[in-house]
Amino acid sequence: MNSIRVGTSGWSYPTGRGTWNGLFYPPRGTKGFRASDELAYYADHFETVEVNATFYRPPAPATTARWVAETPPRFEFSLKLHQRFTHAMPIGHGTPPPEGRPDHPTLPQPAPGEADQFKAGLEPIARSGKLGALLAQFPPSFHFGRESLDYLSRLLEAFRDYPVAVELRHRSWSDNPGETTEALDRFGAAWVQIDEPKFRLSIRQDLVPNTDRFYYLRLHGRNAAQWWSPEAAEDRYNYLYSPEELRTFAEVATAVGPAVKKAYLYLNNHFAAKAVVNATVLKHQLGQPVSGEYRPEMLDAYPELQPIVPPSGGGLFTARSNTRE
Repeated sequence: MNSIRVGTSGWSYPTGRGTWNGLFYPPRGTKGFRASDELAYYADHFETVEVNATFYRPPAPATTARWVAETPPRFEFSLKLHQRFTHAMPIGHGTPPPEGRPDHPTLPQPAPGEADQFKAGLEPIARSGKLGALLAQFPPSFHFGRESLDYLSRLLEAFRDYPVAVELRHRSWSDNPGETTEALDRFGAAWVQIDEPKFRLSIRQDLVPNTDRFYYLRLHGRNAAQWWSPEAAEDRYNYLYSPEELRTFAEVATAVGPAVKKAYLYLNNHFAAKAVVNATVLKHQLGQPVSGEYRPEMLDAYPELQPIVPPSGGGLFTARSNTRE
């Protein structure tokens, strides 16, 4: 089981109705606990994290060096590639022109030098041996086709010195498994297995690895009602897997583990720290030790944690406190 690492997608959710602060973390402003303490606190519980922030902003070497210093030796980071590498129109940059117009972008168009900039930013993590994988998360609008295959090959070539996991969401890719797998295998890239609400054009997968290099599974939750039109973006991930639903993935990981060098399982149902709950339960189902402090507020909100978390050691944040700096 040492080759199987379980974590969450992101570790900092300080705002919104689905904040982790006051549940997993102490409330913001709690005396003796700062926002900069969150990563170290998280690393007491899990051995890996998938970094969301790098999707929106390329990592700065000073930032990633700080992450390395704040985590234990065996901890690993998987970093999302910046959206310029995966999205034709970056999120938050307006709506693209209608399809069919000459100026409609059909493929991502990263600028020259952006790959080198991203590599420079992740270098402190890679140099420390703490790099899990790079995640290329493509949107449902990225369909199978010759131009898309060519672009995917160019992207994997640009990052061929790193393990890359490729998340494809449109059904056209699973409808053409041979060519898709061939394109990924040429670079030792892992085809990301995803659990999410399934619609007519959603990708279909069997959870089987395509390479023995590593395995990459992402659990997004199954909130179909709010998947496409959530009131707030965080509502899409407001879903708590039941222990029975998680057991399927524990069985998959147990079966896959001996066939790959490493396996990464990330929970992205981050609303109100539900990813933390499910990652903890999944670790327990895999027979891995459950570690770290779990605050009373977290145990009250999610009683399924109570039988599996370690007894309170009387730490600074095990008791309820409204103390503020």
